[in-house]
Amino acid sequence: MTVRTRFAPSPTGFLHIGGARTALFSWAYARKHKGQFILRIEDTDVARSTPEAVEAILDGMSWLGLDWDEGPFYQMQRMDRYKEIIQKMLAEGHAYLCYSSKEELDALRECQMQEGAKPRYDGRWRPEEGKALPEVPAGVQPVVRFKNPKTGLVEWSDMVKGHIAISNEELDDLIIARGDGTPTYNFCVVVDDWEMGITQVIRGDDHVNNTPRQINMLKALGATIPQYAHLSMILGDDGQKLSKRHGAVSVMQYDEDGYLPEAVLNYLARLGWSHGDDEIFIMEQFCEWFDLDHITPSAAQFNTEKLNWVNAHYIKQADLNVLAADIQKRLLAKGIKTDGGPDLNGVIALYRDRANTLNDLAASIEYFYSQPALDAAAAEKHLTPDIMPIMKAMLDELTVTEWTVEALHHVIEQTVVKNELKFPNVAMPLRVMVTGGGQSPSVDAVMQLLGKEETLKRMSVFCA
Repeated sequence: MTVRTRFAPSPTGFLHIGGARTALFSWAYARKHKGQFILRIEDTDVARSTPEAVEAILDGMSWLGLDWDEGPFYQMQRMDRYKEIIQKMLAEGHAYLCYSSKEELDALRECQMQEGAKPRYDGRWRPEEGKALPEVPAGVQPVVRFKNPKTGLVEWSDMVKGHIAISNEELDDLIIARGDGTPTYNFCVVVDDWEMGITQVIRGDDHVNNTPRQINMLKALGATIPQYAHLSMILGDDGQKLSKRHGAVSVMQYDEDGYLPEAVLNYLARLGWSHGDDEIFIMEQFCEWFDLDHITPSAAQFNTEKLNWVNAHYIKQADLNVLAADIQKRLLAKGIKTDGGPDLNGVIALYRDRANTLNDLAASIEYFYSQPALDAAAAEKHLTPDIMPIMKAMLDELTVTEWTVEALHHVIEQTVVKNELKFPNVAMPLRVMVTGGGQSPSVDAVMQLLGKEETLKRMSVFCA
């Protein structure tokens, strides 16, 4: 049987990190088994679904490179098919019309709660042999309820959580079509998984309670039951449920924050799944290794520090031209143009080992292309009255120096020796004058990239 997995987000918001991990695992499982990965947009919640959310989901999937083989399919475009199946289920006795009003159901629920019972529909409109149904009230649009089995167990071997069994006595007859005829979420999912031939349903464990109901409906339809794999939730750095303050933001926010898509994918792959001690791997390797046996059934913990470490690794390994194109856009967004300035590839090569994110990298090299802001504390510490005459003498010597890293280093060394100083006593004030602050790679390499004219110009401001 050909493996067919699906990712089926609801377009009521952005694609968040938990959804992205579900999509990644579903995609990887299909790729591992040379199957198909289907994208389905579950947009039956008309009040909350928006075109903008659909676009955000598609953008997030594309940015991550999670390509789909079929779709995207939209549930709202399949309404006629759902209604056709509902009529079939009514005709075969697997579903029935329920005329209970909202007020009746509210009163039933209140009574059950006062008695300490589990709130549930009592089956008053469920047709049974020998049972007299109430008189159909005038002017009430009935809902359609699925006739859930009353006895027995719903059992499945979850590919992550192991054996799960739910008593049918715990399940009531859920609504599969509203009074206006609109099919409900749980029913649409069942029809889609059946007709799209989904073989493995990989999704969050917040759907575990839906699974027994969906299995019973699939059985009523005579459909093949897919395998289920329910992924545990992702917790934040602090062990609390993931929220906006620690990662539950749009996947595209990670792009804005300076993360590479391959780094985010690599990090997500290790979030609840492992392959020995392997930490860094490309997606081809991940798909080859991936299985559901090594997904932990316990909650995974999001760790921003670890994500930064992975991202830093990918920045170090990235193609310089690709990095330069990205950094150029980030600087331009700040109004900083790199055209006509120092070689951007060379500047990035000098700095990328120091950056956790592309935003860090862009910020650290701004001074090459715009007048740097002066770090007052660094200036006070290093640009002392004692050192300034020495720096002015070095400026004079630099005006006639060949502009190579070796030659510049030689001038700094000679200044150190001549004035019987330590290397930092000269390099640090020089760094402050050239970069505006006290942190940078080797100052001779910085000066060489910055260029002779610009370096001397910046030194002259302090040595006038």
